[in-house]
Parts: sequence; structure tokens; C-alpha cells
Amino acid sequence: MMATDSSVTSCACKGIRRCLQCDILKGKGQLEANELTPVHHFLYDPETRLAVGEDAEAASFPFPGVFLRENFISEEEEKQLISTMDQDVWNESQSGRRKQDFGPKVNFKKRKVRVGGFSGLPALSQKLVLRMQQEPSLAGFQPVEQCNLDYHPQRGSAIDPHRDDSWLWGERLVTLNMLSNTTLTMSLEQGLPELGQAEEVHVALRLPRRSLVVLYGEARHRWKHAIHRDDVEERRVCSTYRELSAEFLPGGQRAELGAQLLNISLSFEGTPV
Repeated sequence: MMATDSSVTSCACKGIRRCLQCDILKGKGQLEANELTPVHHFLYDPETRLAVGEDAEAASFPFPGVFLRENFISEEEEKQLISTMDQDVWNESQSGRRKQDFGPKVNFKKRKVRVGGFSGLPALSQKLVLRMQQEPSLAGFQPVEQCNLDYHPQRGSAIDPHRDDSWLWGERLVTLNMLSNTTLTMSLEQGLPELGQAEEVHVALRLPRRSLVVLYGEARHRWKHAIHRDDVEERRVCSTYRELSAEFLPGGQRAELGAQLLNISLSFEGTPV
């Protein structure tokens, strides 16, 4: 399935971020960062929850903080979700992505949250959130933000290694992967000296089409995560849901604001902001 408008006509990249369009316009032909330095490669096994070394000599190690549920939605549900999303505008984003935001406006540097303009999560997500809450690892999950991202190989879509904010966003990051399989690359630049891995370590987390993945604990706070350009072979759409941190929950310093945000979010009357 092709994006509703997959032509490469503009670029929203800033700083060091890049897509195929800005590579062409600005003459950037450098290699991916992970190709420039030595890297130890592992593959996550969801059954054993081990990171298994691609090199037979590399020892496997426990990789905590990941929950993966395959076939979280049906083919028909996926079709309906994408059709509904494509009726809204996809805004240009960095690194060849397009996005739809359903969440409060946030200035992370100044630690300010603006409620105005936030109308909640979209109606299509209500039943999905209820289904998420039935998973033991997502008990009590109340998302206050949803970000839909549209990846396409023609745009060179990717997302750089990063850790999500932990001032506003809480413990669990939840992503629904749609339209194609991909790989979420977990990385630790300082390596794992305790396992004899001094150089950077990558753990490939395979995300099947229509699967749900949750990052928490060490995978959320210690490891960075990324989607590399080479791992986007077809159009991919994902929805990432984020909950509030303890500071915005009952007993926290900004609990009143948190309650206001959740009340709006869980009305499921949202439009992209």
C-alpha cells in the first residue's frame, strides 16, 4: 500500500537529521552512524527474552524491559485504522517521516505544557486502549498522548537513536506497528564491559506487522531506540502512546494538571494538533 502522497517534494529535516530529499538537495552522502564505528550485533528473542549474538562466539544476555504481542490487531482493523488516519493531514516531519500528533503542546527545555488546542486521543483509539489495558504489562495504562508516524522508503524515512523524555512521559512507551514488518534497533554506545563488549552494542528487535511493542525499565531508560532507513522497505505506519510520569499523577507536584490532561485525552474526541 502506498502513502496517500509519497512523492518526494519537500524536506523538514533540521540539524543533523536527514532524509533522501535533503541528501539530494544538500549533497549529503555520509554513511549511517552505525556503519562508521565498530558495533556488536545481537537479535532479541521474544520467547527467551535474551539478546542472542549474531557472532557464535558472543554470549547471549538477558534483555529486560520489552513486551511484544504479535497480531494485536486484525487485518481488517489495520485497514480501517489506516483508512481513517489517511483522511487526516499528514504533516511533514524530520528524517523523511510524516506525523499526526494527538497530545498537549510541550516545551521540554522549559518544562512547560500547554493544554489549549488539545482535544484528546482520536476516537479510533478508544477500543485499542481498552485492549491494551487487558495486557498484564499494561495494567492501568492511561495514555495522554498519541503520535502517528508515516514512514516510506521513497523518502528515506528513519528515526535517530534516542531516549524519550522522562519528565512528562511515564514508564511505558507503547507502539502499534502497521502495514509492514520492521526492526527497532536498541543501542548502547558505551557497550557492555561486564560482558566483554567494549564497543557499541546493538540489539535488533523485530516488529511484525500488526504487532504491539512496549518498552519499559532498562529498555526505556538505559538503551536508545531507533528505526534505521534500511529497515523501512515498504510504507510503515505506527502509533505510539505515552502515559504521564509520576510528577503528573495523584500525589505528584503537578497532579492537577495531569488530571486535566487525562480528562481531555480519554474523551477520545481528538483531532491532530
